[in-house]
Amino acid sequence: MNAPSPRDKLTPAELQTLFLFEALDDKQLAWLAERGSVEVRPGGAPVYSQGEAATCFFVLLSGTVAMVRHLHGDDIELGRTEQVGVYSGATQAYLGDRVDQVYPNTLRAITDVELFVLPAEEFAHAVRTWFPMALHLLEGLFFGTRASNTIIGERERLEALGSLTAGLTHELNNPAAAAVRATDTLRDRVTKMRHKLALIADGRVDGTRLHHLVEMQDAAVQRASNAPKLSAIEASDAEDEVTDWLEDHEIDRAWDIAPVLVAGGIDPAWLSEATDSLGDENRQAAVGWLTYTIDTELLMGEIEDAVNRISGLVDAARQYSQLDRAAQQPVDIHELLDATLVMLQAKIPSGVRVVKEYDRGLPPIPAYGAELNQVWTNLIDNALGAMNGSGTLTIATWRDADRLFVEVRDTGPGIPADIRPRIFEPFFTTKPVGEGTGLGLDISYRIVVNKHHGDIRVDSQPGSTRFRVCLPITPDSHDEEPSPATAENS
Repeated sequence: MNAPSPRDKLTPAELQTLFLFEALDDKQLAWLAERGSVEVRPGGAPVYSQGEAATCFFVLLSGTVAMVRHLHGDDIELGRTEQVGVYSGATQAYLGDRVDQVYPNTLRAITDVELFVLPAEEFAHAVRTWFPMALHLLEGLFFGTRASNTIIGERERLEALGSLTAGLTHELNNPAAAAVRATDTLRDRVTKMRHKLALIADGRVDGTRLHHLVEMQDAAVQRASNAPKLSAIEASDAEDEVTDWLEDHEIDRAWDIAPVLVAGGIDPAWLSEATDSLGDENRQAAVGWLTYTIDTELLMGEIEDAVNRISGLVDAARQYSQLDRAAQQPVDIHELLDATLVMLQAKIPSGVRVVKEYDRGLPPIPAYGAELNQVWTNLIDNALGAMNGSGTLTIATWRDADRLFVEVRDTGPGIPADIRPRIFEPFFTTKPVGEGTGLGLDISYRIVVNKHHGDIRVDSQPGSTRFRVCLPITPDSHDEEPSPATAENS
C-alpha cells in the first residue's frame, strides 16, 4: 500500500522545476498537473516490479531509488540515484501495442521517496500530441535500431558461418586428399600383386611354398595391425637394421623396402624366421610379396583413417548446426562444446594449448543447441584473438545445485577495467574498424539471458580472462522464472 503524501498534486510551477517539463507551456503544465498525482513509497518497497504491466510513468521528487534487474533468481542492481527529476516506468507507452508494455526492470525505493505519477495512457497522449516530430524520430530510432540490430546480427552470423565453412573445407580437404593419394598408390600395389599371382598361376611356386607364403602374409597383416607407433629416431634406427638385413641377403631396393616393413612392425628376426625355409632363390620374391602385402594393408588403414576423419568432421558439423533436431530439446553440453572446437580447429594456432576440464556427470539440459553453439563460437573466438597465437584455452564445466556452468578461460592480457562494463553493449568493439561489428557478445548475452533464462558474466585480469555462462538444468527453471514480487512474498 502506498504511504500517504502531504500533497496529492503538483502545481504547474512545481512541475516546471523538473528538467523533463521545463520547456512546456502553461497549458501543458496545467494539463499534467491535473492528470498526475504525487505518491510516497516507503524505503525497501518496490515502486514497480519487473514483468508487471507498465501502467504508470514515474518522476522522482525526493529520496533515493535503485534500478534492479531480476535474473536467474538474483536481483542485480543496475544503479541508484537521488537526482530529482529522473524518470522511469512506462517510457515506451507511446509505442502502444507494437511492443510489450511491461516494466523491463524493478524500481525500488531505498529511502522513503516521493514521486510524480502519470498514468501510462496520459503520458502516451502527451508525447503523441505535444511532440509529433519528436515522436516520429523516436519511433524511427526505436524500430530502425531494432531492425538494424537484426540485420547486422544476421550478417555477423553469416560471416561467422562463412569463416567456419572455410575452416571446415580446409579440414575436410586434408583427409580427402590423403584418401585419394592412398587410393592411387593402392591401385599400383594391387596391379603388381596381380603380376605376382601370374607367377603362381604359371606354376613357378610349388604348393608347399605357396602355403607358407600365405601363412607369412597372414602373419604380416596381423603384425601390421598391431604395429607400435615409433618416434622419428626409433623408426630411423629400425629402418637401418632392416636395411642391413636386406642388403646382407642381397634383396634389391633395400632402402625403399625397409620403411614399409618397419611401418608394418617387421624386424630382422621376424624376416629371418619367415623366409629362411623358402631358400635363397625365393627370398627376393617372398620379401617383395611381403612388402606389397604390408604396404597394401597400411594404405587401406590410411584410407580408413581418412574416411573416419571425414565422417567425424561431418558429424561435428551436424552436431554444431543441429539441423536435424528440434529447435529446443535436451542436449549434451559437452557434445556441443566438442563440435564447436572441431569447427574452429582451423582457427586454433599451433601455439595455443586446448584444455578440457569437463564434469562428465552433467545431465542433458533443455536448450536451443544451435544457438548455444553460436555462444561457444563467440567466446572461444574472442579468447583465441586475445591470446594472439600463444597461450592456453581452457573449457570447463560443472554443476551447482540446479544450474550448469560453462567457463571459457584464456591467458591473454585481460580486458581493461574501463571498458569491461561495456563489452556486452551492442556495436561496442575494441577491434579495428571493419574487423568486428561489436555484436558477438551482445548476441551471446541475448541467447543466454533472454532465450535460456541464464546468465553470462566475465572476470578478467592480466593472464586470466573468464567468461562464465550459467544455464538452468531443469525444464521448470528454464521455462519459468519467479517475478521479483513473487520472490519477495514467498
